[in-house]
Amino acid sequence: MNADDSAVRRILLDSGDTWAVVGLSTNRERAAHGVAEVLRRFGKRVIPVHPRAEAVAGERGYARLSDIPEPVDVVDVFVHSELAGKIADEAVEIGARAVWFQLGVIDQEAFRRVRAAGMEMVMDRCPAIEIPRL
Repeated sequence: MNADDSAVRRILLDSGDTWAVVGLSTNRERAAHGVAEVLRRFGKRVIPVHPRAEAVAGERGYARLSDIPEPVDVVDVFVHSELAGKIADEAVEIGARAVWFQLGVIDQEAFRRVRAAGMEMVMDRCPAIEIPRL
């Protein structure tokens, strides 16, 4: 179970420009850092979400999604699959429009819950790969 290319396209083009990237820190060697750079180049605002709440690229960081004081359009998840479902549930709670699980992040039950809430969701894909592909 996963989204098709049309859902990927809707998230990238129509779901809004404010992306919370869960797992984004100041560690430039982590994949989240490179993906965040691509998202910014594509015109997205990237809000870092990490337990240390570090600022990244001049954007204030937050420890949890619920700490972000403004609407979030897409929640991009860079955590282990066993933790991702909780993040997806938090994305639903804050009223995000879509959830994106990065490469290797898979939770079928979370996918069902997010879709049942009426939100778009993608699993096991990377926007930095999908943007040029689509």
